[in-house]
Amino acid sequence: MNVIEVTDLTKIYDSGLRKGNVIALNKVSLQIQAGEIFGLLGPNGAGKTTLFKILLGIVRATSGESTMNGLPPSNPESRAKVGYLPENHRFPNHLTGLGLLESTGRLYGIPQAELDIRFDRLLHLVDMEKWADTKIRKYSKGMAQRIGLAQALIADPDILMLDEPTDGIDPVGKVEIREILLKLRSMGKTVIVNSHLLSEVEQAADRVAILSKGQVVRMGEVSELTSRQSQFEIEAEIGDHLFELDEAMGKVRLISSDRMTVELQDEKDINYVIDQLRFKKISIRSVKPVKITLEQSFFEAVRGKQEPVI
Repeated sequence: MNVIEVTDLTKIYDSGLRKGNVIALNKVSLQIQAGEIFGLLGPNGAGKTTLFKILLGIVRATSGESTMNGLPPSNPESRAKVGYLPENHRFPNHLTGLGLLESTGRLYGIPQAELDIRFDRLLHLVDMEKWADTKIRKYSKGMAQRIGLAQALIADPDILMLDEPTDGIDPVGKVEIREILLKLRSMGKTVIVNSHLLSEVEQAADRVAILSKGQVVRMGEVSELTSRQSQFEIEAEIGDHLFELDEAMGKVRLISSDRMTVELQDEKDINYVIDQLRFKKISIRSVKPVKITLEQSFFEAVRGKQEPVI
């Protein structure tokens, strides 16, 4: 079931300059399923935060449609079960971590007895029990992010929207945040992560959408975006044999005495390559598709090597 639906969403800001208006989003369409970790990726200015703000009813779209839990942003009930952690949040420094959770809970109208139960559970989830009574101004960036996650979860939301949750955090803190996100998914929460830290998203997300200049340039499961079915690495006793492919079929990207990489127009032609190697009496040890990182897939998409999905 899709908990978020976005169709042809466009947002144009009036820049007030002669250069014209700023197109933050340009006919963006995507769907986010219940219970998944969804990564929203893109360089600065790609439109990621604008999409968040439209879904949350903070700004209005110029055109197009969007819904959360089946309701449009104009209906406050659409975000009644949504938790949000903005980028570069500024919590009151005079509050303790526990004080922040209590004030947030009161804004939601949660009874004190229920809040007391949730405090213990959330502080344990984000590993902040020892720092609950410490003032926020003494928190490290990682601690501030963890308590920020706790306040975003205070109303027990079904959907959690996180804007750059690991930006500026040390490697240990990033691992801790990632473990929390995976735990939330196991609890049935839908987690949407807006980030430019691709390696972190790659290790946690189920699906991602890559935005560039306000458009979705690529979208799919992480496994799909990090595999190249048209490229294969072949381990074989090639020795000094020569191997060439017809240009219409593909090309040999790399060849050495014990392996080669081929890029094919049709992945089924790998059978032809194998047959040719056997014809040359070359012993084959393995054939496997070439894997790439999400970062490589990201840069290829942003640099225009993928057609926009709009």
